[in-house]
Amino acid sequence: MLHRRFLGAFALCASLLVSLPAAAQSYLQCVPFARSESGVEIRGNAKTWWAQAAGEYKRGHEPRKGAVMAFAATRGMPLGHVAVVKKIISDREILIDHANWSPINGRRGQIERNVRVVDVSDAGDWSAVRVWYAPIGDLGLRANPVQGFIYPDGDSAPAGSTFDAPVWASNNWKPGNGLDVVAASLR
Repeated sequence: MLHRRFLGAFALCASLLVSLPAAAQSYLQCVPFARSESGVEIRGNAKTWWAQAAGEYKRGHEPRKGAVMAFAATRGMPLGHVAVVKKIISDREILIDHANWSPINGRRGQIERNVRVVDVSDAGDWSAVRVWYAPIGDLGLRANPVQGFIYPDGDSAPAGSTFDAPVWASNNWKPGNGLDVVAASLR
């Protein structure tokens, strides 16, 4: 009897381990998305991008269209985060494209485009930002530390994106429109 239970548990664990790589592949992370969207060829966890960019890419603390915004690691984001600047709205507000931030329809690993980001640093130097978070329909509640911006060789992102936007992003949804628009587009 005990032998059968052990074999059953072992078979279940083995099947979960076999299915794990397939699940991980279908889960889009911020790093491959940012690399594809920006043309910045850095590998590894997002928290390492800022240091890896030294000597390879120009870096700074001013957002520019096409630049990679490198978020520092925190307890809530132990691997950091990277996003691509899409539009400068003002000296303290930009729009970014990124992946794996807000869970959409209960799923992480999604692409979000034209996401509102506001500089909340005391000095206005983009060292701390609040980012739109879809589940609450507003800017996130915490300030996220930013290491800076990594500038690709050109002035803007590559002409074509290799990732398709989700349906809700092509249904005229913009940060601030409300979650009812998002929910309606997911049905």
